[in-house]
Amino acid sequence: MKVARNKLVRVVGVSCMVLAVVVALCLSGCPPKPTPVGPEPIVPPMPPDRPAPTGEPIKVGAIFSVTGPASPLGDPEKKTAELLQDQINANGGVLGRPLEIIIKDDKSDPTETVLAAKDLIDSGEVVAIVGPSRTPTTMAIKPICQEEKVPLVCCAAGKVITDPVVSYVFAVPQTNTLAIGKVFDYIAAEGMTKVALIYVANGYGEDGRDNARTIAAERGVELVATETFGGDDTDMTAQLTRIKAKSPEAIICWGTNPGPSIVTQNAKTLGIDVPILQSHGVANLQFIELAGEAANGVQLPAGRLIVYDQIADTDPQKEVLSKFAADYEAKYGNPPNTFAGHAYDALWITVNALEKAGEADRAKLRDAIEQTEGFVGTAGIFNYSAEDHNGLTKEAFVWVEIADGTWKLAE
Repeated sequence: MKVARNKLVRVVGVSCMVLAVVVALCLSGCPPKPTPVGPEPIVPPMPPDRPAPTGEPIKVGAIFSVTGPASPLGDPEKKTAELLQDQINANGGVLGRPLEIIIKDDKSDPTETVLAAKDLIDSGEVVAIVGPSRTPTTMAIKPICQEEKVPLVCCAAGKVITDPVVSYVFAVPQTNTLAIGKVFDYIAAEGMTKVALIYVANGYGEDGRDNARTIAAERGVELVATETFGGDDTDMTAQLTRIKAKSPEAIICWGTNPGPSIVTQNAKTLGIDVPILQSHGVANLQFIELAGEAANGVQLPAGRLIVYDQIADTDPQKEVLSKFAADYEAKYGNPPNTFAGHAYDALWITVNALEKAGEADRAKLRDAIEQTEGFVGTAGIFNYSAEDHNGLTKEAFVWVEIADGTWKLAE
C-alpha cells in the first residue's frame, strides 16, 4: 500500500511538460506496448475462508500401536493424526471449535488397549475413538465401545470387526475377505490349483485363514498345506520345509511385520521359488527393509496409496492421494504408508460426520458416520450403510509387486 501511495504522489507532482509529452504521444496514436498474454493458470480450488476455531475443543480419542511389534502400523497413524489436527484447526476446526485428538499408545497389546479405551471413555470427553491399529487390539475394545455407545472407527482389517455389524463399530481398511478375494483372482489368472497357506496365530491371521479356506473351496483351489507361526517367532524354516515338500504353486502368507518378512527370507534360503503372496498387512517400507533382497518378487493386494504416483490421473483417488502424500512427506520427510492412510480415512470420516451431525453428540455422530456415502479416501471410496460398516469393495485394491526394493503397480 505504501508503494502505491508513493507512486501516486510522484504522478501528481510531475511537471506539466512531461504531462504534455505524454498527452501528445497518446494523441499521436502511438500504441502502448502490448502485454504478453499466456494461458490462464490452473489454480486448484480452495475452500472458502473459515474463521479461526473458538470455544471448547471437540475431543476425539485415538488408540494406535505407537510402540511394540505393530509400531510400523501405529507410528504413521499417530503422525497422520497430528498432521490432520493441525490442518483441520488451521481451516476453522470442527463445527467452529478446535479439534483435539487425544492419542493413546496401546503398545501393540490388547490389555493396554482396553485400559486406554476405558480411560478415554470414562473421562466423558471424547465423542468418538479412531483406531486401534490391529485386529486383536480392536476386538478387545469392540464390545466396550458398543456397550458404552461410543463410535469406534478402527484401522484394522479383520472381517470379524464388522461382520456381523454392530451399530457403533466401523472400519476403514479393506477387509481380509476383500484381500483374499484379490489374491485368489491372481491365482485363477495364473491357472494355479494348489497353494499353501502360512499365517500368524492371532485374530488377523486366523481371520485370513478362515477366508482363505472358504474362497479356496468356492474356487476349486486345493490348500495343500496350512501352517502357522507366533507373533514373536524368529524362524519359520520348519513350517516352510513342510510346505516345500507339498510342492505348492504359490505360498500365501497372512500377517503383519515382522513375521511375514521372516517367512520371505526363510523361503529364499530354502530355495523355494514359487510366488510368495502376502497380505495387505505388509504394505509398508519396513517389510522391504526387513526382508531385504528376498522381498523382490513378492506380490500382494494393496490400496493405491503406496503407488499413488503410478496410477492414472483419471483415477478418482489420485488427487486425494497425491495431496496427502505431499503433505505427509513435507512434514515427516518420508512418504506415508498404507497405515498412515487408515488414520487419514478414519479421522476424516469422523470429522465429516461431526459436521453433518451438527453437534458433538455420540448418537448423532454414529448415525452420520453410517450415512457416509461417496467419501474418497486413501483406502478407496467409502459407502457405509446399516448393513455394511466397512463400506469398500474389492475395487479398492490394486495388485502390486516389489521390484528393485520398491513398490510397483502390477496391473
